[in-house]
Amino acid sequence: MSGRTRPYILLVEDTPTLARSYIQFLRDEPYEIHHVELGKDALRSFEDRRPDAILLDLRLPDMDGMDILQHVSEQDEGVPVIVITAHGSVQTAVTAMRLGAADFIVKPFSADRLKVTLKNVLETNKLREIVDTYRTEIDRGGFEGFIGSSLPMQAVYRIIEAAASSKATVFVTGESGTGKEVCAEAIKNRSPRRKGPLVAINCAAIPHDLMESEIFGHVKGAFTGALGEREGAAHMANGGTLFLDEVCEMDLDLQAKLLRFIQTETFRKVGGSVTEKVDVRLVCATNRDPMEEVKAGRFREDLYYRLHVIPLHLPPLRDRDDDILKIADMFLRSYAEREGRKFRQFEPAAAAVLMSYDWPGNVRELQNIIQNIVVLNDGETVTADMLPGPLAQIDRSAIPAAMAAVPDTQASSEADARVHGKPTVQALSDDIRPLATVEREYIEHAINRCDGNVRTAAALLGIAPQTIYRKRTAWEEEDLASSAAE
Repeated sequence: MSGRTRPYILLVEDTPTLARSYIQFLRDEPYEIHHVELGKDALRSFEDRRPDAILLDLRLPDMDGMDILQHVSEQDEGVPVIVITAHGSVQTAVTAMRLGAADFIVKPFSADRLKVTLKNVLETNKLREIVDTYRTEIDRGGFEGFIGSSLPMQAVYRIIEAAASSKATVFVTGESGTGKEVCAEAIKNRSPRRKGPLVAINCAAIPHDLMESEIFGHVKGAFTGALGEREGAAHMANGGTLFLDEVCEMDLDLQAKLLRFIQTETFRKVGGSVTEKVDVRLVCATNRDPMEEVKAGRFREDLYYRLHVIPLHLPPLRDRDDDILKIADMFLRSYAEREGRKFRQFEPAAAAVLMSYDWPGNVRELQNIIQNIVVLNDGETVTADMLPGPLAQIDRSAIPAAMAAVPDTQASSEADARVHGKPTVQALSDDIRPLATVEREYIEHAINRCDGNVRTAAALLGIAPQTIYRKRTAWEEEDLASSAAE
């Protein structure tokens, strides 16, 4: 529902007496009702003002109500439609619901029936919008090139979304391979500068004596080898975003010129005398601790405070829980399609190794390893034996033991039946225990066999680590309640 005080209801009914009856039914309800008799008027009204719900008679003199339903569903599936139908056309109403109708009412109906149906549809739609908001703003599985739904990444998404509309400088920190350039692209894509350029410079990859020219450009003859005039990144990023990666690697002399550029938005090309003014949004990044660089005298303090307006830290991959498997799965499918391989999934043992590894190279290292697997192997499932490099050195002895140690309850039950014949009710109650009890024992057994490593146990069980943490909290509360009762 919208933010209006009273929900706005569009009533589409070609019989004036029935329309008046429906409006009378709802006279004491907090609704604003607009009535139209023709389908063309319903479509026009829908375009002029988005209703919170539509009461739609399918039999209209100028068009089929199904066409209106289809139009509404295609244009805005968030608007619920209640179909009004006669006794003999219930099957038509069912078809309408398959096409997107929220509910239907069979003529003739009482005031209470109309009130309850409309109230339920509005409340259901409100809950759906709340869930959609939660999924898109709070529990997102990905965001502007990022993949992952872990809590640390949800915080990153919210900061990017909040900071994007501003021109304030964003200072991104994080280990190498965590996605700092992806972050810069996300900020640009969510900003009013989305149509402008994103110009990226890696300050660690360019020699110090050429860095000034890379940023500000140079004129012909400015230095040996300057055979012509060249535009720098600051000019090319005009109207857009300039991304300076590994900014702490910048020479101190150039840091002073960058500070002046930030303060005035003006610069001169190397060897030039003309001052240029540009409109640039600056995003910086480093894999170092910038404050430590300031204390060590390698980074200007005044520049630090100019750049460190909106700090944004990207978490290392090892702290992102089951995002590891989501990202690995994305890379696996992408590289399999590119290389013409059949890979679609990871076996539990391989997934457990991925979850237990620390990933010092973060997402970039994971990407390289998955590409290595796809290029050198083939099959539908990635096995632990296919894992290369440091992952191949991980001790996997506990992983098959954890899987093999799970008791085969079905086999033992069948053996018991063979020995004792048809089991009694008492025998069944001894053999068949509550599912919740078995689940708890199974999860705790897996955790113990994995030496307390919840992430590894979760990977083997095929569930998210958060699920285990949530269940363990509930078990602790149950145990406390049970102890108090005793």
